Amino acid sequence: MPETTSVEDYIAKYPDAVRVRLECIRAHVASLLPGADEKISYGIPTFKLSRNIFHYGAFTGHIGLYPGAAAIEAHASELAAFKTTKGAIQVPHQIPLPLELITRLVEFNLRALSVPRTRSPSVRS
Repeated sequence: MPETTSVEDYIAKYPDAVRVRLECIRAHVASLLPGADEKISYGIPTFKLSRNIFHYGAFTGHIGLYPGAAAIEAHASELAAFKTTKGAIQVPHQIPLPLELITRLVEFNLRALSVPRTRSPSVRS
């Protein structure tokens, strides 16, 4: 199977129920990061301003959220209900997406990485 090159192609390859979850995350994070670039990085959708801010992806039994190790460590108490690794959070398909938590993770990364919330339209990566 050829490598996915766009976020649209990545999302389109999943069944309807998973596609809806991915589109929900995409729209939510896009609303938090106006002007961010979307790309495929590490094989999954990624939001980038001057640096990568947030990755997400779909798997057989869960949605993976990849805010980075520092964000996970800083929000460890909020993540007790989820399976986590150093850099990943697994959200099982059968539970609602934690959109408020995603907001806090994205905002944490903006602060921690000293990235402005928006970027000038004239700046291209």
